[in-house]
Amino acid sequence: MKAAVMYGVGQPLVIEDVTVDEPHQGEVLVRTGACGVCHSDLHFMEGSYPTPVPIVLGHESAGVVEQVGPGVTNVKPGDRVVIAFVTSCGYCDNCVQGKPYLCSNTARLGRADRLRLNDRPVSQFANMSAFAEQQLVSANACVLVPDGVPLEAAALVGCSVMTGVGAVANTAKVPVGSTVAVVGAGGVGLNIVQGAALAGASRVIAIDLLENKLAAAREFGATDLVDASRGDPVRQVLDMTDGGVDFAFEAIGLAQTAEQCFKMIKRGGRAVVVGMIPVGATVSLPGVGFLSEKGIIGSFYGSTRQTHDMPWLMELYRQKRLKIDELISRRYRLDQINEAYAALKAGEVNRSVIVFD
Repeated sequence: MKAAVMYGVGQPLVIEDVTVDEPHQGEVLVRTGACGVCHSDLHFMEGSYPTPVPIVLGHESAGVVEQVGPGVTNVKPGDRVVIAFVTSCGYCDNCVQGKPYLCSNTARLGRADRLRLNDRPVSQFANMSAFAEQQLVSANACVLVPDGVPLEAAALVGCSVMTGVGAVANTAKVPVGSTVAVVGAGGVGLNIVQGAALAGASRVIAIDLLENKLAAAREFGATDLVDASRGDPVRQVLDMTDGGVDFAFEAIGLAQTAEQCFKMIKRGGRAVVVGMIPVGATVSLPGVGFLSEKGIIGSFYGSTRQTHDMPWLMELYRQKRLKIDELISRRYRLDQINEAYAALKAGEVNRSVIVFD
C-alpha cells in the first residue's frame, strides 16, 4: 500500500510502498477513504513532540472495513467506519470509570512491528497511521458511519469535531447562557465555537490574528470577534464582557495563549486548554487568581467516549445542525500531502482532507 512516511524532524513526508500485516485477534483492516490534515501531526513533524522514525502519521480518518480478525463482532467487511485515535482496553481504572480517552493501557494496544518498509519496521502513529491506503486498527476504535454521512465528514468527526465540540459538551459541560471565549479559530477552534453555540452560550467570542479565520468563526456561530493583531486580546475580552467570560478555550497549543485564557475568565470561571502545548513548555499563572476560584483544566480528545459521542455528532450533521462540510477548505491526494501541510502552516485553510480513491 502507499503511505506517507516521516523520516525525520523538519523533513517532507515521503510516499512509499509499505506492507501491512493481516488483522489478529480483535483487530480490523480498514481501507482508508478520507483523512484530515491536522495540526497535531505537524507538532510531531516539527519536533515539538518526540516520536520514533520512520513513522506513518495521520489520526483523523474514516474508511471501509476490508477484513476482521478473530473475535471481532462490532464491525464486518463492507462497513463504513470512523476510527478513534485513542484505543481503550475497557478494564483499566479509567475505562471502568467512563473515561476511555484516558485509558492506562492504550500505549500497549498498538502494533509496533506490523507495518514494514523494505523489511524494516515502521512505527504506527496513534494506533492507526492514517496517512496510508490501509489501516490496521483495534476493533474497539471503530464506530459505524450511518447512511447520509460521507467519509470526508466522518473523518473529521474522528478528531477535530470530536475534540472541539467534546471540549464544550464533555470536558467543560458549558451551561446554557454562559459566556465563552475561544482563542484560535482553526479546525478545532471552529468546532469549539459551534459546540458553544449548540450548548446555548449567550456570547461566543472568537479570537485570532487572521481575518479569514475570524470570518469563518462568524459562520460557525461566533457572536463577537477579536482581532488579536490589533491590541491585547485579554483586555479586549475583559472590556467587552465587563470583567471576563465564564469559559475560555485555548485551541492553538501555546503556553502564552493558555495564560491569556486564564486572564480572560471572570471570578469562578474556567480556562480549558485544548491545544497541544509543546513538551517542555511551562504555563505560568498568577496565584492570586485562585482566591477567586478561577480554574484551569486540560481537555484531551474532547473527553470522548467514542461509541457514545461520535454517533450523536454524526446525527447532528445529518440533521444539518452541525457544520462539517463547511470545515473543509481543500481536498488533496496522498501524494500532495506536503502541499496540504504547507497550506495549513500558512493559515490558508480551516481543514484540508486527503481523499483516497
